Amino acid sequence: MVDVKKVPPELLLKNLTEAFKEDKRLEVPEWTNYAKAGIHKEKAWEDPDWFYKRLASTLRKVYVKGPIGISRLSEEYGGRVDRGSQKYHPGKGSRAIVRHMLVTLEKLGYVKKDRKGRSVSPQGTSILDKASKEVMKTLVQSDPSLEKYL
Repeated sequence: MVDVKKVPPELLLKNLTEAFKEDKRLEVPEWTNYAKAGIHKEKAWEDPDWFYKRLASTLRKVYVKGPIGISRLSEEYGGRVDRGSQKYHPGKGSRAIVRHMLVTLEKLGYVKKDRKGRSVSPQGTSILDKASKEVMKTLVQSDPSLEKYL
């Protein structure tokens, strides 16, 4: 059985991003053109598909690290804050974006809310397993020795 943790994340996220782009239930908010990732960034995203990529990444992170809350997820998306000549200081990512991603995933039915935080629902596990299986099939085509992992 193919596991989400055993598949290369960049290929899995690419596959999930394409699945989210095709989903008719998703509507990208208008503010996404102006939002930035957090206090550690100076500019907004240049990639027009960043919303779908972050949605896929959030779903994978909730699967791997869940149950997890908004604050911990914002730490995952944080980075280095440029404070001039002062020492390095970690900065959190935007909690509003993380919250919006989790609410969107809840509306789609892929994430559920518990007392401990957000965790992946059976529908979310299903879409992640399908995507990881598709990724593994493409990897097997390039390297037949990976057939045993299917």
